Amino acid sequence: MLGLMMDEQLTITQLMRHAKLIWKDSKIVSITHDHDRHRYTMGECFDRVGQLSNALTKLGMQDGDALGTLAWNDFRHMEIYYGVSCAGAVCHTINPRLFPEQLTYIINHAEDKWLFVDPMFVPLVEALGDTIPNVKGVIVLSDKAHMPGTKLSNVYCYEELIDGESSDFDWPDLDENAACSLCYTSGTTGNPKGVLYSHRSLVLQCYAACLGGSMGMKNTDTILPIVPMFHVNAWNIPYSAALAGFNLVFPGSKMGDGETLQALMEEESVNFSAGVPTVWLSLLNYLRETGKKVEALEAVVVGGSACPLSTMEEFEREHGVSTHTGWGMTEMAPLGTYNIPKKPRDQYTDEEYNVLRLKAGLPVFGVQMKIVDEENKELPWDGVAFGALKVKGPWVVKNYFKMEEQLLDEDGWFDTGDVATIDPDGYMAITDRTKDVIKSGGEWISSIDLENCAVGHPDVVEAGVIGVAHPKWDERPLLVVVKAEGSDVTGEQIIEYMDGKVAKWWLPDEVAFVDELPHTATGKIHKVGLREQFADFTFKNS
Repeated sequence: MLGLMMDEQLTITQLMRHAKLIWKDSKIVSITHDHDRHRYTMGECFDRVGQLSNALTKLGMQDGDALGTLAWNDFRHMEIYYGVSCAGAVCHTINPRLFPEQLTYIINHAEDKWLFVDPMFVPLVEALGDTIPNVKGVIVLSDKAHMPGTKLSNVYCYEELIDGESSDFDWPDLDENAACSLCYTSGTTGNPKGVLYSHRSLVLQCYAACLGGSMGMKNTDTILPIVPMFHVNAWNIPYSAALAGFNLVFPGSKMGDGETLQALMEEESVNFSAGVPTVWLSLLNYLRETGKKVEALEAVVVGGSACPLSTMEEFEREHGVSTHTGWGMTEMAPLGTYNIPKKPRDQYTDEEYNVLRLKAGLPVFGVQMKIVDEENKELPWDGVAFGALKVKGPWVVKNYFKMEEQLLDEDGWFDTGDVATIDPDGYMAITDRTKDVIKSGGEWISSIDLENCAVGHPDVVEAGVIGVAHPKWDERPLLVVVKAEGSDVTGEQIIEYMDGKVAKWWLPDEVAFVDELPHTATGKIHKVGLREQFADFTFKNS
């Protein structure tokens, strides 16, 4: 017997309609190249979304077309999110930090018909030349007065394009399973892979993100999404804003600038923010050097890579800000887990609390997960066993875009490529990537745990750990460190600091110092590049 309920579609368009009626007065503040502070309401935003959709329809945009963006976090990018997807096309966010060859591959593979480009990235597109023949033209995200000169042909000014268009648009009735946005993995090995999100998957994730046991975003919040809109939809925050009605503050190209972030947080009363660890290190450095505060800020969420305990402690001790870790991936749009304590803070000892908050968190409703051994046998949630992490759920990828590769196992689970443990309370902790795990004497060593431990040393700015061949143990960990400026710390001192904080047999055999570590386009340590850099390394005592 089936239920007797309406079969309404879950679409981004419905989010927009809801926001226009209920949250039309919520504020959106942006920094752009042509605005020190651009301010308008969510209602005004969605009026301009209608103008944009009308303009794009006149340019020939059709159902299912992919339109690419090379843009920062700002109000125009927000308009593109909705103006493209709600009209039945696909918003393809492109990471401008990728290599030109990767950009060419991604734009051609997606078959982008038009590119929305921030003025800063016009030279980047010019350099691609005739390698992207499917692109019909470029729309520069600017007003007329700030349009850059360019050699590109068929170029439009965004503000001139939408000027005079009606804010009313005949929104199509979309199937909730229709594609709405496209994001490519960072492609550390081989070509980047496209993950094609459906309307349904992103709307369901908005519900999950706004739950109290998750990020808990609500209408009384003012949220600063520092995580880029070109990478997994800024963790779905621009869509969740339409559902929950919170104010948005966009940092534009200043997302890594501690001074700008502090000013935005204070001037706009930001109480919640989201970003990767390097962003928080930059902000804390600025606060430390200037003595300035972030009085309104209550909590930050950290994702993308593991957050050092020292960062969490400084936020809490100096600024009263709670730090929550989260985990996900492009293939999950990206929300997988969120770390929130099950009990009040005073019911944990400091040691218990520190152990807990370093974990990736609890799976949010909608995500199922398990860990398996090398024979695909499920392992217990005991906090000790660790194995390959597999997930399933309504916003988990089942196939890469335009690729025949079978991604799911016979039971419908997606292998994340991560190695993890899950404790009896359901808190998951990533111990490594499958391809990065160090196997020493038949036992696994977590490079991530070693990196987190090393970064706790006051003279260590950044640390990466790789496995290096060893004649007796197969592999042993090598710790690669970027020292703090002016520091004369030795490898022996760093290892001594780590002793007692990790298993003794995990301790790195040696420490190598470098000026900088290689990074991926999304800011993570590029382990492939690090292994190439130390391909000829041998331990002194091996």
